[in-house]
Amino acid sequence: MAPKSQLPTPSPFPVLAESAEWLVVEKPPHLEVHPSKPGRGVTLWDGLRELLAYEISNGGQVSIINRLDRETSGLTLIAKTKAAARLLGLEMIARRVEKEYLALVWGWPERDEFAVDAPLLRRGTVEPSRIHLKQAVHPGGAAARTRFRVERRFTRASTNGDRFALVRAFPETGRTHQIRVHLAHAGHAVVGDKLYGPDEGCYLEFIETGWTPALAARLLLPRHALHSAALRLPALGLAWASALSPDLAAWMAAENFLATPETPGL
Repeated sequence: MAPKSQLPTPSPFPVLAESAEWLVVEKPPHLEVHPSKPGRGVTLWDGLRELLAYEISNGGQVSIINRLDRETSGLTLIAKTKAAARLLGLEMIARRVEKEYLALVWGWPERDEFAVDAPLLRRGTVEPSRIHLKQAVHPGGAAARTRFRVERRFTRASTNGDRFALVRAFPETGRTHQIRVHLAHAGHAVVGDKLYGPDEGCYLEFIETGWTPALAARLLLPRHALHSAALRLPALGLAWASALSPDLAAWMAAENFLATPETPGL
């Protein structure tokens, strides 16, 4: 696989880098990765097939290597050939793909660096759950570990000093919703998280009513504030980085967050 990038191809979503074998795009929030139900609208996969129509017509393919949740933004790696899909897929299975995420969370973690080593499973397998996809920390679950580093601590100037932090997450395993569950387990849920934030009822309400002023008052953001910020494949000499997504940076600017004296502002 050739690590040297070509010039990015124009597309409806930002393309960070491209070669004959792979493509790295910045997935915007609220864009589903794969079609799940008829009539759900355009997905990232649809856009990629349109973008790579020439390659596909000449024997190429679209294989999304790291699949982000619909609300999660950031770096997404795509293989353009069968050989690249196999190679990159093996790197993922062997856990040789290093990932970093940025998350805006409620409160200030006690330590600047900490880890959560807590097994995860689907909650409905061990207790009644109104939400099929919700995950939970449970001793009978699959091993899961995430390291965290606090990047910034802030107070919200528009209220009575509500505390928030920008946290960088380093997942060492790849369980469903792992970062969000581990942060909630640590007492610092991701801002805007309908499932693992202040009340899972927010998720059920959102499904029923869509985004409303009442949900905005509780969640602050219309999507969970999680962003895929770095991907590295050391064995292949590949690495990409992404700054905090524009919608999250704009929200912080609009809220007039104040950095603590110990840390600089964004």
